[in-house]
Amino acid sequence: MVKPSLPKLLFFTAQLTAAVALSGCASAPMTRTGSLTSYDNMESSNGALTKSLIRVDHDYVLAARSVRIIPTAFPEAVSSPIPAKERVLVANAVDRSLCASLSDRFEVVGSGEPADLTVHAVITDAAATNEVAAGASKVISIVPAALSLGAPVPVPRLPIGLGSLSLEAEALDRAGHQQAAMIWARGADSFTSSPRVSTSGDAYDLATAFGGDFSRLLVTGSTPFGKMPALPSLQKIGSSLGGKPKYAACSAFGKAPGVAGMVAEHVGLPPEWTDDGAAPADKP
Repeated sequence: MVKPSLPKLLFFTAQLTAAVALSGCASAPMTRTGSLTSYDNMESSNGALTKSLIRVDHDYVLAARSVRIIPTAFPEAVSSPIPAKERVLVANAVDRSLCASLSDRFEVVGSGEPADLTVHAVITDAAATNEVAAGASKVISIVPAALSLGAPVPVPRLPIGLGSLSLEAEALDRAGHQQAAMIWARGADSFTSSPRVSTSGDAYDLATAFGGDFSRLLVTGSTPFGKMPALPSLQKIGSSLGGKPKYAACSAFGKAPGVAGMVAEHVGLPPEWTDDGAAPADKP
């Protein structure tokens, strides 16, 4: 009997693992808490991994030039095993992502300044990441690469213990009228979500995804789903690497962890190890 070569065996193993993990995606509820000023005329607009309901006044939003961001709320009433300190980090990750992405088209102003649009998001649900399962997934992903002498071998994450995040957000005009709104829900999955050994690992990463989606709704005046992904701007890349943000108002949400954070994510370390969170009130 002819024995299969190691590369073929590894390829077969990866394919089999992928087939088993095809359904590996955490579900996230589309929760309504009443934080939006209106839920009227919202329409379904889903992405490949994301569920959402949106409403946007295309003309008004495209005419707007400035935006103010009210810090995202992660109410204690939201049932989630994620600890309080990590909740703060997840909420701030939403704001940091919003600020960097909205800076592509809008002038972002400080909390006490007038703006054409005022943005506010509320976290409505957050399922915790199972730390043991995340750690096991990271270990399993290392073994095939080691056996193949460093050659990249895609290994899906174990489809258990995946976290999720749900939010609702809106943008109000100067008179307090809603000009855009989104209810957003997404779970971590076996293919695109990097496991972190932290209860907030998936929620933290999904916070950035939400910030990008809601920002694109406001930047383009239309749904962010069902389109080719947009290339990040140079200012956004710089911010993600821990550089100085385009607008001083974004400094309130602290600097991104940069290269250290990317390395930490790659090896599965908790986000709280590299993210210092929002800037102190006396040091914007």
